Formats: sequence, C-alpha cells, structure tokens
Amino acid sequence: MDAELRRHAEAARGFMPIDEGQGLYEYASRVAVPGPFLEVGSYCGKSAIYLGAAAAEQHRLLYALDHHRGSEENQVGWEWHEPDLVDPEIGLMDTLPHFRRTVHAAGLENTVVALVGQSAPIATTWETPLSLLFIDGGHGEKPAHDDYEGWTPKLRSGGTLLIHDVFPDPADGGRPPYEIWLRAKEDGFKEVAAIGSLRVLTAP
Repeated sequence: MDAELRRHAEAARGFMPIDEGQGLYEYASRVAVPGPFLEVGSYCGKSAIYLGAAAAEQHRLLYALDHHRGSEENQVGWEWHEPDLVDPEIGLMDTLPHFRRTVHAAGLENTVVALVGQSAPIATTWETPLSLLFIDGGHGEKPAHDDYEGWTPKLRSGGTLLIHDVFPDPADGGRPPYEIWLRAKEDGFKEVAAIGSLRVLTAP
C-alpha cells in the first residue's frame, strides 16, 4: 500500500485495527472480476482509505454507503459513543463532514463516492454488479441481516465479500456479524482468510 495513503488510513478516526485495514487493502487489491467496490458502513472514512487505495490502483470506484447518523453502538449511553460527533443543532450523530475531510485529505475524492442514506432501500434499487462488498454497518440483528440479504445478491460470482467484527466468542463482541458470516458459508461463499475479526470470502 502506498506509504502516504497508509499514513492517512492509520491516522483516520475509526475502529479498524491496522492489521485488519491492511487486510482490506490486500484482498481488495486481488479482486479479479469487473465492477465497482461497495462498503456498507463508512463512519469517518478509515476503511474507505484502505479500500479506496486498492480501487484507485485498479481504476475502479468505491461506493461508500452510510446514513452517517451512527450505528446503534455509537448512540448516547453506548460503549462506542463519541459525543463530539453529535450535531448540536439537531442532537443526532453526523459523521459525514468527518468522512468527507478524511477522503479529501487522502486525495481519494475521484475514487470514493459517498452514498448517504439507509442501506436497505438503496440496495433494493441497486442494479450495478459489484466486484467487492464490505459489510461493516449496523451490528444490530436487523441491520446486519438486512445488509447481508440486500447486498450479497449484487455481488458477482468470484467477487469478494468482506465481513467485519466477526467474533466466534460472544464475550468478544456482538452476534449479528458472526451470524451473517455463518449464513454466507451456508450460502456457498468460500472463506479464504481470517484477519482478526475480518473475514474474507469468495462469492459462489
């Protein structure tokens, strides 16, 4: 990975460990089927740099989908809440300005395209086949399963599916990402790597 982009990625705000971020870049760089990349869950743009760096090298686009109001675990009273990300005028999370600054600083504005909205309705109308799908949106049961059901059918055969925060031990994290990882394997996706909580699979 380009040293300057790696520096931006490691400095960006977010919860992606360095080895897992490098895993995103590495496996995104290996994608061989045609089509753009899409990530569900962008937060402040950390993962978008890792994926965007690979996309830029391959002259692809990365669509970065997020409603930017924060996932369940980012809300007030939860462990991963960051109070300074709340818009004081409306009292809701707003990570979009931080995301845009992150992408701008990394020089990836021509590669990373922000999709601002709810995942499910956008998936319903999406028609472009994807070469890579990264699921790291809401970790509640319904959001995670909706993301899986809505977006995996858009992935080309031989494309790459990445799922974040997969913890086999319930003591380490929430269950929904683990559950959709199990669903993917049952649906014929072939696992090719596990890096920390990141799982890498190939679409049937």
